[in-house]
Amino acid sequence: MITSLSHISFGTLRCFSFAALHSALKHDFVEGLRKLVRSNDLPRAVSLFYCAPIELQSQQAYAALFQACAEQRNLSDGINLHHHMLSHPHCYSQNVILANFLITMYAKCGNILYARHVFDKMPDRNVVSWAALITGYVQAGNEQEGLILFSDMLAQFCPNEFALSSVLTSCQYEPGKQVHGLALKHGLHCSIYVANALICMYGRCHNGAAGYEAWTLFEAMEFKNLVTWNTMIAAFQCCNLGKQAIGLSMRMHREGVGFDRATVLNICSSLYKSSDLVSDEVSKFCLQLHSLAVKSGLVTQAEVVTALVKVYSEILGDFTDCYKIFMEMRHCRDIVAWNGIITAFAVYDPERAILLFGQIRHEKLTPDWYTFSSVLKACAGLVTARHALSIHAQVLKGGFAADTLLNNSLIHAYAKCGSLDLCKRVFDDMDMRDVVTWNSMLKAYSLHGQVDSILPVFKKMDISPDSATFIALLSACSHAGQVEEGLRIFRSMFEKPETLPQLNHYACVIDMLGRAERFAEAEEVIKQMPMDPDPVVWSALLGSCRKHGNTRLGKLAADKLKELEPVNSLSYIQMSNIYNAEFSFNKANKSIKEMETWRVRKETGLSWTEIGNKVHEFASGGRHRPDREAISRELERLISRLKEMGYVPEMRSASQDIEEEEQKEEHLLHHSEKLALAFAVMEGRTSGDCGVNMIQIIKNIRICIDCHNFMKLASKLLGKEILLRDSNRFHHFKDSACSCNDYW
Repeated sequence: MITSLSHISFGTLRCFSFAALHSALKHDFVEGLRKLVRSNDLPRAVSLFYCAPIELQSQQAYAALFQACAEQRNLSDGINLHHHMLSHPHCYSQNVILANFLITMYAKCGNILYARHVFDKMPDRNVVSWAALITGYVQAGNEQEGLILFSDMLAQFCPNEFALSSVLTSCQYEPGKQVHGLALKHGLHCSIYVANALICMYGRCHNGAAGYEAWTLFEAMEFKNLVTWNTMIAAFQCCNLGKQAIGLSMRMHREGVGFDRATVLNICSSLYKSSDLVSDEVSKFCLQLHSLAVKSGLVTQAEVVTALVKVYSEILGDFTDCYKIFMEMRHCRDIVAWNGIITAFAVYDPERAILLFGQIRHEKLTPDWYTFSSVLKACAGLVTARHALSIHAQVLKGGFAADTLLNNSLIHAYAKCGSLDLCKRVFDDMDMRDVVTWNSMLKAYSLHGQVDSILPVFKKMDISPDSATFIALLSACSHAGQVEEGLRIFRSMFEKPETLPQLNHYACVIDMLGRAERFAEAEEVIKQMPMDPDPVVWSALLGSCRKHGNTRLGKLAADKLKELEPVNSLSYIQMSNIYNAEFSFNKANKSIKEMETWRVRKETGLSWTEIGNKVHEFASGGRHRPDREAISRELERLISRLKEMGYVPEMRSASQDIEEEEQKEEHLLHHSEKLALAFAVMEGRTSGDCGVNMIQIIKNIRICIDCHNFMKLASKLLGKEILLRDSNRFHHFKDSACSCNDYW
């Protein structure tokens, strides 16, 4: 940069004094460093600084580089520059301004200990010194130390707006109100920076009173900038006031305030985190927000598109447009955007989520922790553990082998894919386990009906159990019929305030007592509940009444369920089944007609099986399958052989709007899981894979009694284990028996 003055003629140079020339050289050198930094070329700027004469290594040059290291979070170069400064004769270590830059640099780079060391060694400090270190503690998540430091500062200096804004960044409600009072005392509440920080502080408190104070502050401000409006929208979002957030954004638009990326992100968060919004309003506003993002060009930014993807998938349930938005952002997709789209499809379309994960490498991006977590969630929705094994290998290759959270996700995925042995292997290999680890293993045993294994694991648990722990235990006892053990566990929950039973625990107990036909006790538990029963509680009771034919209590549970969830088909169908079982066909038909009157839709029964690395879907009756006739012929052959073994169709499982017995039997014989089994047998014979020892099937709703009986006999006939996962649990069918012992 010294040569950049070469355009000055010798005659001109004679007019300069030596001091003026030296000053010009210093200024030009610093500007050169700043230009390199702005071009994101910090290494070259640092190299140029080290090569320059000592006279040019000025205070301003150090300040420019320390600031660049802070902005780029480059701790290594920052430490080297600090050492270089201390080792040279023109040492600026006593300079307050440079010390402040150093504190900021160390704090932003995450080394609060070095920042505090610089602060403690300063012979003189100003308000900026204190504020810089307070900000550092706040950014490090150490609110208490920041408040102590702020209190110490007040003994020496009056606070300025920078110090107040810094300490407010992480204040909770009570200390925040005290800082607010201090701002009023010193007249700094009028500062836009302090006012914005106060609104942000009150918004973080997540309660209505704090939200009201934030709004009062906002309305009282004479001048508001865009940050003020964004902060108020964020405050509404934090307080779960979505309507107010949307209303304020509309007011921004009317008053011509404008908006930026933060506005769009805050509004998106308000849309999918608030519970006070009507779906039609949300849909309309989503489209308007998307349109504004397109017109403003913000839709080209990865963060904005990721937020819109989340809105479309989680709120609108529109996965087609969700995917379209993602595909349109080809030039700005980062790993966060990929994580967003994989998360969106993980539950809705797990196969698509797996395919999207496979495409990441084409964009030369490296999957992070969140990517693996999302794709493992998708693996949990698939039929077999094939994909989970592949992702597990990539987790190990990516250096996440010891990550507790990912290991927890692996346990969950393997459990849902039917591989309990792989769950145990991951669990046993873990060096660090948290409560989620233990809960995941307990849930895995519960899901597979291995109650004899779940209790010994619980006894080995070296971490305090939480709410989810007891749900796993109670659910396992319920499915295994171990009522007394379950009641003992339930009573133990009352011993500690942190484990007092919640609604889900009561639902498990009601289910457990109902399955055991102990309805008087179940009714008594419901009467003694400290909270009103929710739909899960009434559904559990209704299911038990359906199993044991308790019409009186079933009618009560169904009526309560209709009050809470009038569009839930369960109450109508279960009562129809109860009436049909006692031959009250008119009442059964009336229940179905009532469902039709309210336009309540019954969930379609679907099943899936995986053959040749491809997942095949089946609906009742084989609709939409081109090989329907071939599957039906295979199923008929299978049924004929099973009838020879004693299989008799259970007519109570047939649809109640079918009058003829032959039609009822025909309906039963074409349930989706039967079609899936017939297809697997047919394909196994065609491909020569008859030696496969297990057939795996997933069903989206609870398996009926008839299909349960069918699968038991089929397992013996075929000489294979049939692993079927319904909406409640796994059924391991082998040699004419089921792991649930017919208790499900």
